[in-house]
Amino acid sequence: MTTTLTEATKLTEHNSEEHRDLRMFGLATFLVADGMTFAGFFAAYLTFRAVNPLPEGSSYELELLLPTINTVLLLVSSFTFHRAGKECRADRLGASRIWLLLTGVLGAAFLAGQMVEYFTLPFGLTDNLFASTFYALTGFHGLHVTLGVICMAIVGLQMRQGGSITARSHFGLEAAELYWHFVDGIWVVLYGLIYLL
Repeated sequence: MTTTLTEATKLTEHNSEEHRDLRMFGLATFLVADGMTFAGFFAAYLTFRAVNPLPEGSSYELELLLPTINTVLLLVSSFTFHRAGKECRADRLGASRIWLLLTGVLGAAFLAGQMVEYFTLPFGLTDNLFASTFYALTGFHGLHVTLGVICMAIVGLQMRQGGSITARSHFGLEAAELYWHFVDGIWVVLYGLIYLL
């Protein structure tokens, strides 16, 4: 027995009403848990700073220029990612891919800046408690940026192939955008604690 197209559509609508899409809720739950991990890192860093403050004029004072440039790169990338999502929802996938590519380039530039900073710092990973905590915090965040750039590449490929990312169905793009805004927000807190405090 075959079902007509109308019956199949009604069945699909009925099933979607019964089973709500909870993917975004799952992602938000993951980000809250991930945020708690960062909160633990921040608490450890602040505790270490309080217990073992660095002397004034020490070689462990951090330069601000490169991290400030990196901060600007990430803040601009949040804007470009938002534009990518807006263009996708308006069914302008070509423009969306361009904004997404620009966001990926900004993320890669951030990672390059972080590598330059690592190679020019006057301390290494195991020099002391401050150095270990600094590298753990910034490295963990750098891992998140790397994963974000990989997600952008995957979403860009899905858009280019005319597959799963469209104006009506774009969960992958929305999820990557939410993740990216989370990563940017974490960096703003990290920048304030490590470089400005």
